[in-house]
Amino acid sequence: MNLILLGAAGVAAGAINAAVGSGTLLTYPLLLAAGLPPVVANGTNSLGISPGNATGAFVYRKQLAGRGRVVVGLMFMIGLGAIIGASLVLRLPATVFEAVVPWLIIGACVLVVVQPRIGRAIAARGIDPMSLPKSALFPILFVVGIYAGYFGGAQGIVLIAVLGTMYSTDLQLSNAAKNVLQGVSNFVAALVFVVAGAVYWPAAIAVGAGAFVGGFIGAPIAKRLPDVALRALIVGIGLVAAAVSIWRH
Repeated sequence: MNLILLGAAGVAAGAINAAVGSGTLLTYPLLLAAGLPPVVANGTNSLGISPGNATGAFVYRKQLAGRGRVVVGLMFMIGLGAIIGASLVLRLPATVFEAVVPWLIIGACVLVVVQPRIGRAIAARGIDPMSLPKSALFPILFVVGIYAGYFGGAQGIVLIAVLGTMYSTDLQLSNAAKNVLQGVSNFVAALVFVVAGAVYWPAAIAVGAGAFVGGFIGAPIAKRLPDVALRALIVGIGLVAAAVSIWRH
């Protein structure tokens, strides 16, 4: 297992997660390729990318000022969902997880591609979800948390789509909240996997060290990428991950 390569992937994943999301689509297939079983790769990935989520949230701390009470409620709901999602991974037979993962990845790739169109369609209909109480986000984030705990690839894109329609139309404010919520879901899921012994620590530490650095210094680079280029990168990585999962299964 090449821990240096995993560390480098962690840097890239930390940068992508801080800027947009979907860093899992980079690190997860590498963990599979390194020979880890899917469930252990998932647990190792959840723990490994958590430091990058934390540093990404730290970078966006100014955008969170004055929104603590709202964000705490959202954190609780996505964390609760993540516990359930991670528990499902551990309780279901490994063959079920192996069969589902490729389709989760492909679905995430489709979401990455169509998300801008969804936003334009909502705006064209004159819908103003911002007028809804923020508690309306609770059941949605609970479901997102289940997905995040179960696999979580492209959960950042899902969160941006949800927060951008019901939390704030300001992308920077939504991205700040996304970094916090993504960090909570990954860390809570990681705790479940740690307790179950479904984490390969050398790989988790390598990815975590890289992600920590990526969250601090990689995000500005990722933000400068043209939107089309970044989406193409994410989708390309996702398709490779789906192909690796299908081949292994």
